[in-house]
Amino acid sequence: MLARNAESLYWIGRYVERADDLARILDVAVHHLLEDSTVDPDRTSRVLLKVLGVEPPEEGTLDVWSLTERVAYNRENNGSIVDSLNRARDNARGAREVTSTEMWECLNTTVNGLSSRERAARLLGPHEFFRYVEERAAMFAGLADTTLSRDDGYRFLILGRSVERVDMLVRLLLSRAGDRTLSPSWVTVLRSAGAHDTYLRTYRGALDAGRVVEFLLLDRLFPRSVFHAIRTAEIALEELDNRPRSRIGARAEALRLLGRTRSELEFLRPGILLEDLQPRLLGLLDTCTEVNEAVALQYFHSAPWVAWSDADATHDDLIQVEAEL
Repeated sequence: MLARNAESLYWIGRYVERADDLARILDVAVHHLLEDSTVDPDRTSRVLLKVLGVEPPEEGTLDVWSLTERVAYNRENNGSIVDSLNRARDNARGAREVTSTEMWECLNTTVNGLSSRERAARLLGPHEFFRYVEERAAMFAGLADTTLSRDDGYRFLILGRSVERVDMLVRLLLSRAGDRTLSPSWVTVLRSAGAHDTYLRTYRGALDAGRVVEFLLLDRLFPRSVFHAIRTAEIALEELDNRPRSRIGARAEALRLLGRTRSELEFLRPGILLEDLQPRLLGLLDTCTEVNEAVALQYFHSAPWVAWSDADATHDDLIQVEAEL
């Protein structure tokens, strides 16, 4: 398929997943800030912004409303919910010949409905806006699964979605990596990842930081875990490579990076996850950036499109967040 169409599908998958994950994270964070009077809204908001790769303001105090404004509604903020959905629609408009009509109509209707949902959220609270984004993202994922042939276009869409899912989940875990083992904030992590109910059924209600991290990083059956997303991306790349029986292993750089990372997670002893959690998470973020660049160079024949603005500064900010936690 054309490189521009492949790139559009890859970024549609990333942008829709980013909007969905941001809505989940913000929905839980806003409820936490509103319900727990012991939490410092300014510090919590600044840590969350740094983890998400959004530069916090140097002056002024942040609260629930300013946090939501920056990460959800701001059209000039590269990576906000509104910006991500607009970029997904722009990519879908340029790749109409490889997307279904239902997928295009879903994205177009979603973006057209953002303004009215935003006005309602400013009056009644942001939950309705977040729920709208989550429901529309789920609808788009369902339409992609039921209306696209399992060809290269579908594989690029799934590849983008999986890479973004790893990136966002790792950032979410980084925001809580320094918390106490029995801190109730780990419930917040599970809810933000859409994993709370499944975790309770898996571990019979026992809440422990080690088990939460183990579930979100290593679980092979939960589709939003890091391991499952990496394996899904790896399978998509193997099918795109068209050389499944290569005698010397992975030739493509992106496939090699994903395979190495998956192997490290697959044979990791669960009991040691919390010992070096922050360096491991930062390493996974670096892997996501490297995979993105490798995919761009291999398939899109262009300079890699950076997923997050000012990636070097973001990495330095995450190091600073690690020191603060």
